[in-house]
Amino acid sequence: MDLESLRIFDAVAAELSITRAAARLGRAASNVTTRIQQLEAELATELFIRSGKRIALSPAGQQFLSYARRMLALEDEARQMLNGSAEGGSLRVGSMESTAASRLPEPLAAYSLAYPQTRLLISTGPSVVLLEQLRQGLLDCAFVALPEDLNDELAMATSGLRGMQLWQEQLLLLLPASEAEVQKPAQVRTRTLAAFKSGCTYRALAEQALQTANDPRWQFQELGSYHAMLACVAAGAAVTVLPRSVLQLCQYPVQLPTLDLGNRTTWLVWRRGYATPAFERFAEIIRHHAGAASAANRVQPLHD
Repeated sequence: MDLESLRIFDAVAAELSITRAAARLGRAASNVTTRIQQLEAELATELFIRSGKRIALSPAGQQFLSYARRMLALEDEARQMLNGSAEGGSLRVGSMESTAASRLPEPLAAYSLAYPQTRLLISTGPSVVLLEQLRQGLLDCAFVALPEDLNDELAMATSGLRGMQLWQEQLLLLLPASEAEVQKPAQVRTRTLAAFKSGCTYRALAEQALQTANDPRWQFQELGSYHAMLACVAAGAAVTVLPRSVLQLCQYPVQLPTLDLGNRTTWLVWRRGYATPAFERFAEIIRHHAGAASAANRVQPLHD
């Protein structure tokens, strides 16, 4: 089993097509097929399930994929460390959806302009999921709102993580127009919370504020975007939680009331000992932009 076989396996797993993977790798399809068959023979297990011209990862293939990507990432990290160059290789960055939308476009563009040879691989997800991917070596760093059991540097250190605080996000509970008179979460009558899947720190804070665990009438509508959540609230079907910075980016009905759920820090977190030149430059640029944003930040009305 060599690294090139792992790269071919990773490409086929991503494309779920020998033809597309071959085009992506610049190889003949027959060569890709042969290398996959050789890898399966070496591992003595079937990595893909074939059904006619369609393929899918087998359970063993799904399990092996995480190991393959970790080995490829470790090889890339080793090359960067030995090279010592400030750029090159790749940097796998995870982020909450809200941070990706409201905080990252400017610093990511600045980093890409300064270090064009480094390939940024961006993915989004709930904080708990991102932290687990970080621990497993599937990400190099992540922008997260730490859950209660990790919400300080000491707790992170015991989990093998390091981090720096970046932005303070004011969290808002957005309500349907019919609840304009509500003054506190306990008065909310709507019994559906529109949110990301479990593992989202903001969702957990909303559930705590609304005391959903104490009321079996509460239902959860799990959605993949803040725009969809806003639509549910505008329709009077749900309440949702989101940062003020995200709400300021969206077009939403002015009559929708909000309740303040307090502030939550966004952290940049990485594995202890991870310090490639590319990541260190990335952290510097993020720190600079976060500091500039903090200095310029003032609470603005949501509508002029």
